[in-house]
Amino acid sequence: MEAVNLLSSNKYTEKQIGYLFISVLVNSNSELIRLINNAIKNDLASRNPTFMCLALHCIANVGSREMGEAFAADIPRILVAGDSMDSVKQSAALCLLRLYKASPDLVPMGEWTARVVHLLNDQHMGVVTAAVSLITCLCKKNPDDFKTCISLAVSRLSRIVSSASTDLQDYTYYFVPAPWLSVKLLRLLQCYPPPEDAAVKGRLVECLETVLNKAQEPPKSKKVQHSNAKNAILFETISLIIHYDSEPNLLVRACNQLGQFLQHRETNLRYLALESMCTLASSEFSHEAVKTHIDTVINALKTERDVSVRQRAADLLYAMCDRSNAKQIVSEMLRYLETADYAIREEIVLKVAILAEKYAVDYSWYVDTILNLIRIAGDYVSEEVWYRVLQIVTNRDDVQGYAAKTVFEALQAPACHENMVKVGGYILGEFGNLIAGDPRSSPPVQFSLLHSKFHLCSVATRALLLSTYIKFINLFPETKATIQGVLRAGSQLRNADVELQQRAVEYLTLSSVASTDVLATVLEEMPPFPERESSILAKLKRKKGPGAASALDDGRRDPSSSDINGGVEPTPSTVSTPSPSADLLGLRAAPPPAAPQAPSGAGNLLVDVSSDGPVAQPSLGPTPEEAFLSELEPPAPESPMALLADPAPVADPGPEDIGLPIPEADELLNKFVCKNNGVLFENQLLQIGVKSEFRQNLGRMYLFYGNKTSVQFQNFTPTVVHPGDLQTHLAVQTKRVAAQVDGGAQVQQVLNIECLRDFLMPPLLSVRFRYGGAPQSLTLKLPVTINKFFQPTEMAAQDFFQRWKQLSLPQQEAQKIFKANHPMDAEVTKAKLLGFGSALLDNVDPNPENFVGAGIIQTKALQVGCLLRLEPNAQAQMYRLTLRTSKESVSRHLCELLAQQF
Repeated sequence: MEAVNLLSSNKYTEKQIGYLFISVLVNSNSELIRLINNAIKNDLASRNPTFMCLALHCIANVGSREMGEAFAADIPRILVAGDSMDSVKQSAALCLLRLYKASPDLVPMGEWTARVVHLLNDQHMGVVTAAVSLITCLCKKNPDDFKTCISLAVSRLSRIVSSASTDLQDYTYYFVPAPWLSVKLLRLLQCYPPPEDAAVKGRLVECLETVLNKAQEPPKSKKVQHSNAKNAILFETISLIIHYDSEPNLLVRACNQLGQFLQHRETNLRYLALESMCTLASSEFSHEAVKTHIDTVINALKTERDVSVRQRAADLLYAMCDRSNAKQIVSEMLRYLETADYAIREEIVLKVAILAEKYAVDYSWYVDTILNLIRIAGDYVSEEVWYRVLQIVTNRDDVQGYAAKTVFEALQAPACHENMVKVGGYILGEFGNLIAGDPRSSPPVQFSLLHSKFHLCSVATRALLLSTYIKFINLFPETKATIQGVLRAGSQLRNADVELQQRAVEYLTLSSVASTDVLATVLEEMPPFPERESSILAKLKRKKGPGAASALDDGRRDPSSSDINGGVEPTPSTVSTPSPSADLLGLRAAPPPAAPQAPSGAGNLLVDVSSDGPVAQPSLGPTPEEAFLSELEPPAPESPMALLADPAPVADPGPEDIGLPIPEADELLNKFVCKNNGVLFENQLLQIGVKSEFRQNLGRMYLFYGNKTSVQFQNFTPTVVHPGDLQTHLAVQTKRVAAQVDGGAQVQQVLNIECLRDFLMPPLLSVRFRYGGAPQSLTLKLPVTINKFFQPTEMAAQDFFQRWKQLSLPQQEAQKIFKANHPMDAEVTKAKLLGFGSALLDNVDPNPENFVGAGIIQTKALQVGCLLRLEPNAQAQMYRLTLRTSKESVSRHLCELLAQQF
């Protein structure tokens, strides 16, 4: 009560003590809260800036809902009032931010929103700094209301970045002008896509370039505070460049700048550089630039003393891996694994297993890598890893003999990890006959080698080995008596473990009673497994945490890696994790003796233990097209009932049934002409992400619909529409998605695409749903353009010119001369042409500055050969693009599409 009395004093010191006492010691449920609120109200109305600031600080420190209800409407008025002192505005902005974080529903939006945004123009830098913090928080929930802040933030940032250190004397920190404000402005801009206004965007790009240029200048002070402030702005600038992912020139420059930090003596800088480069590696524009630093990153993995930096180096190697460097990266990670910290061994094992599978052209290398992995870090090789190697060996005839030979040699080591015994038992049980012709690996030798490990293994592994033994009786009749002796032994028939006892009894009876034909039928080789998402990748996503799934998924795919088993690996919307006691090998069921695993139910678990859903069996003798689509098969549905649903939509509504595409649909489509992955659309309610892959005239696209609100979407219906006669040119099969999308959740839709004939218009995507009872709808252009079916073709100069002359009819050529809209960078141009789908031919054009490409548009009806030539003129900032194809409409359309990219 004494403290409350002090609040009504007119002496600053007494009032300060009263507020201080209340801020620290008064409970928000106190009976005195009404008296306190009255005193605060009086001070806020007093117009005495000192007293107003004390009152605002008290509200912010207590921050209770009661205070929010009492003052949430008053504080915005104080904040935007013309006669409020700068210090009061600062305190009001931060106080409002505190109340908003505690109770967002209490802070009224509306008439004062625009005036808060205009605080970014305030003369007082402290007010601007406080206002940016408030706006950044507010715009995350209501981005459209605060959209006008983009141009003001860019303008303010431009003034700070271009100012000298003497211009902002009160806000210069160790020769760096307003570093905290700069960082906050850069973070605010990361809440929005790139500015639509060309002038604002140009000014922002100029700012970002200036920051990158300043980073190259010699430091103005040797003190750590100077470098910290300078680097804080630089790293936030790079984060913004990565967030936009639309300025190839800046992305490459950011990558080169980070590369300089990889060998910096400051550990924190090395860590931050590695972390940012991981994100850059997923951009199609900067992936190649990141790869140039591979030796430095490998060196960091070997020599860094800090385990967290080593972990980031491993993450970066994983992100920069593609077909060209996979063997080098995998071998380095295996070498590191021998001395790696125990905390990160399992993660390294998963990454090596994923990369070995993803980029395995030579599957004998894949088998060697996984067996090496088990030898080096057997304790950290989870069941998903050896399940996966069994699946791949079973599905590939060309590697089965090599796998049997290699695993047989590995089992001869005196100390052999149990996971190696499991893999050896399964592979020899299935394919031991492929090496039985060699006296050194004859059937009796194989059996005695496996049985020598039997007594050292756990119950689960012994059960698997008993299944291998019954397989041997079928494969190698000469081992029958020996194996029956083992099964008949008292230690098996009277085993304390009921699973082993049951297997021994049933297998012994089966081998004694069944005829040779019955035995051969029951114990025939396991059929190929249907392809699904790699269970190892699913495990890595779970290990990295919920936020990492998109980062792992958005990793750049090597364009040449489309024929890899597993294909696209989509993010499952939900991943069920088996409990530690889950019956992964089906060892608790009475097993039909069909395989080393024995249970039929375990067949699915071998494919992917991370999903409970059933798997659709592939049809017999698939065509190449079906094989491609089955390779890209997404995770199984979450319930058996989902399989009964018809995957195709009920009807494809015509364009007249849906609204017109949104105004920016063409611009959004244009961003995907040279890339396959990214965010297609985003507003305050919904985010739509795209991940796609194309091969010949087939494609598969994954659309990820994310609910950004906390309210469930009802009647959620995405539909693909074919305008005009597009249906005769392009076939798109869609799978249904759930009609409800929970707040903060993401659902995935799979599209199978087949190009029947060349087409000019893309299909439309119509999304309809109800949000808070109100119907919402939008129509976008689906990022499927004719160049997605462009297969690169390598050819010599002589063949190119010969073909160029053959396509000399006027209607076969399309040419366009146009002004450059982006900086003319040769590396960026090269990346865009490769992303467009063309092969780049070296030493063809007499002028080395020009780019020459070739490829074939693959459609079901016909193939269209395409040749292109791009001539940049750096002095005039112009391009001349010439395309020659065997079809007039294709020439013109490709020319239009490609010209928009430069």
